[in-house]
Amino acid sequence: MEQRIGSGSQPLVEGAGFDPAFVPGLTPPASAAPKGPQEKGDPVAADPDETVPEEAAVEEPEEADEAEDVQEDAAEDEAPVDGPVFEAADRRARIVADHRGVRLCLDDQECEFRWDEIAAVETESPRFGKRFTITVHTPDRRWYPIEIEATARSRFTEWDERLDAVLDAYFEEGAAEEAEAEAAAEKE
Repeated sequence: MEQRIGSGSQPLVEGAGFDPAFVPGLTPPASAAPKGPQEKGDPVAADPDETVPEEAAVEEPEEADEAEDVQEDAAEDEAPVDGPVFEAADRRARIVADHRGVRLCLDDQECEFRWDEIAAVETESPRFGKRFTITVHTPDRRWYPIEIEATARSRFTEWDERLDAVLDAYFEEGAAEEAEAEAAAEKE
C-alpha cells in the first residue's frame, strides 16, 4: 500500500489583493479538476479505455431501478381513464383534478393530493377581476389556495361546472369524514 506524505492540494494564493471577494476563515470552493500531476490510481486520471471501477458498477443498477420507476409512473400517467378531468392554467399557476387527485402548481412549487387526503375543495370567484381561487382543505385543518387568472369572467362558470363534475365523480364526502375521524383518533 502506498502512503502519501504531505498535502495533495495545491497552495492557494490568498488575500484581498488577489481576490476581492476574499473573506478570512472561509474555504474556497473545490476546483473541478486538480491542476497538479496525477497518479495512475487516481480516478480523475483514469483512461476512458480502462475498465469501470467496481463502485461505479454498483451504482448503475440503482439508477436503472429509478429509471424503471419513472417509466412505470409515466405509463400510469398515459393510461386512458374514462372520467372527467378538470384543468385550468395561466402563466404562473395550474390546477389539475382527475382520477388520481388534485395537483396544484405555482411557479416551480408543486403539491399533489390524493382523494383520500382531501376534506373539501372550495371555489371562489371575485365580484370584480379575473382571478378564480380554488382552495384544497385537508383533514388536519390545513388549506392550500391557488389563484388562476381567467381570460374572461365567463370562464368562471365553465370552470365551476367542470370542477363540480370531477368532484362528483371522484370525491366521496363519506371518505373525507372517515379520514377526519381517523386523524382525530390519532391525536388522542
